Amino acid sequence: MASLSMHERTFTIRCRGIIMHDRKLLVVRHPGNITHAALPGGHLEWGEDVRECIRREIVEELGVEPAIGRLLYINNFTEGDLQSVEFFFEIKNGGDYVGCEERVRSHAHEIAEIRWVDGADDVKILPRQLAEDFRAGDLLHPDVRYVS
Repeated sequence: MASLSMHERTFTIRCRGIIMHDRKLLVVRHPGNITHAALPGGHLEWGEDVRECIRREIVEELGVEPAIGRLLYINNFTEGDLQSVEFFFEIKNGGDYVGCEERVRSHAHEIAEIRWVDGADDVKILPRQLAEDFRAGDLLHPDVRYVS
């Protein structure tokens, strides 16, 4: 099988929020995706700072202004001809997101479900290492973690 040329490959950067409240994690499902849940966030726009990206994406999808904390994870993965790098930031005002599905959200169409999960819930969360750390109660570790 011939390798893909650089013109056939895509590279994307995403920023996602880790939103916790009462030991639960806020996850979302995107339309058409029934296999796993993701953390809210989205694509970095050209020229945009990663902290501005996470702020914009969280407001668009959830309708709440985030109190952005530390960078917690960097995820790098390749799937087919797509390579993604994701930055996961702590969102410190988790309680403000309770009931956010009822808020006016400019990009509500991008989210099929908003759900709070705990470590015992049978929900596949990606990336896998982040999900394992959540179930182990070690999601807000003091070091930035690199996963792939």
